[in-house]
Amino acid sequence: MIKLSLSSSRNCWASFYFFNIADMIRRQGSESIMVYCPFHNKKGSFHNIPDRYCKNLSDIIAINICKQGSDNMRIAICDDEVSMVQILEEKIKKLLPDAVIEKYLSGDELIASGSKPDILFLDIQMPGMDGMETAKVLRQDNEDMILIFVTAAEEYVFQAFDVGAFHYLVKPFSDEKLKEVVTKAVHNIKRSFKLEKDEKYIMVQTAGSHIKIFLRDIVYAEVYNRKVIIHTRSTDIEYYGKLQELSDMAGTDFFRTHRAYLVHFKYVEKYDATCVTMKNGTALIAKQNYPEFVKQYLKYNQRKGNEVR
Repeated sequence: MIKLSLSSSRNCWASFYFFNIADMIRRQGSESIMVYCPFHNKKGSFHNIPDRYCKNLSDIIAINICKQGSDNMRIAICDDEVSMVQILEEKIKKLLPDAVIEKYLSGDELIASGSKPDILFLDIQMPGMDGMETAKVLRQDNEDMILIFVTAAEEYVFQAFDVGAFHYLVKPFSDEKLKEVVTKAVHNIKRSFKLEKDEKYIMVQTAGSHIKIFLRDIVYAEVYNRKVIIHTRSTDIEYYGKLQELSDMAGTDFFRTHRAYLVHFKYVEKYDATCVTMKNGTALIAKQNYPEFVKQYLKYNQRKGNEVR
């Protein structure tokens, strides 16, 4: 939280607002900016400041910055009670005015939409597919989604952990509690986004599209028919390029076991003098590279504090 204070001078508006608040918003470096407006007269106001920014001594202006990158945050509400959907939508709009809100009246409708929200408010007791089953299906394609159950039934709280629930709101809940949960969820997303921005990745062109691949997701890579094939945790991506370029960028968590293979130590399951068994495949290892591979793998485990396999 960044707290800024206006002085009592009526002429401070231009220098304060345009150089401080505008700069903070432009940098988007905090979750919110709290602007305190003290006055020499408790009932006075700065007439040269827009009314929406300045009222009286007790007023606080909160400018919420809740953007994930350059895209507006996507929030989905799924509840078979129309009134609850409307109430949640209204309250969330007040907390996150720039968010894109999607509304669904059943789990089946939500799944059929193919939506991948950043935050999902999900009821549990619904006709057809209930909230727990809906969450299990959604988790298969959206591991990073913030899942918040909203229900009148307290007995499902332990099952909620099985599907990676972020929070469990029991109806009825106060505005303060909803604000607390939403604030924590936004902080979590912003923290994840910052970590993601700081992570190394490569951009590859394949089938006319440019794809971002984070190094952390690469299990191993190989060369075949002049193409580099990157095997990630969830898919395989082929592109025309040089394995050496990927190797140079990858760093010490990767090792070139063979002229045609690059492996990520993180996903090594076992190895011998001829091959390395990865999480989802096998990489060859050149005889002359084996001693150095073992040496670097030991160093990797020491760095990560893992037990050597």
